Amino acid sequence: MPKQMDDRGSTGLTGRRGQAARNDAAILDAAREVFLADPKAPVAAVAERAGVGMSALYRRYPGKEDLLRRLCHDGLRRWIEEAEAVEAEPDGWKALVVFLEGIVDADVHSLTVHLAGTFTPTEEMGRDARRAAELMNRLVERARATGRLRGDVVADDFGLVLEGCAAVRLPDPERTRELRRRLLSMVLDGVAGAGVTGDDADVLPGPPPEPGELNWRWRRSG
Repeated sequence: MPKQMDDRGSTGLTGRRGQAARNDAAILDAAREVFLADPKAPVAAVAERAGVGMSALYRRYPGKEDLLRRLCHDGLRRWIEEAEAVEAEPDGWKALVVFLEGIVDADVHSLTVHLAGTFTPTEEMGRDARRAAELMNRLVERARATGRLRGDVVADDFGLVLEGCAAVRLPDPERTRELRRRLLSMVLDGVAGAGVTGDDADVLPGPPPEPGELNWRWRRSG
């Protein structure tokens, strides 16, 4: 029994399965850190940061692209989870705010922006991306219906907001979170309102992002 307790990981698995699960978690955590700092870093840097051998890494991820895909797909799934979690919230404005705060805290956008174009997405990722877009559009429509979101704000505008939040990064993770939340709060205060009155001074400058306009980065870059 003592040995079983020692081998048990956070997943509740024991023995080889438990060790494999712990290795995978360590590899993914290390990969996030390494590739956020340098998307072109070799997988050897990930193995070194994770404290595992290259054989352990290659058993899970035969190539760098496989690892990059897993990281981005995990982020996409987290996005969907956060959006689905607020669907039951009756207040459309609050649902949007809680979702954005969750995404900012999870730091999903940082990794996505850094790794876009470095690998070929799978069909499953494409389906999940479309699901994420549908959920985001619905969140914005619900927020607009409350009268608390400007009428000229579109879903893709929040992609730009999240990129701005992701650009805030300090050595202290908690301070990073605080400043990102501060920036998000300022932006939300700016887009809250009863809509556009028709006065040119009240209209956001420039046309909003067109559907798919921000997806250029996902084209494979050599």
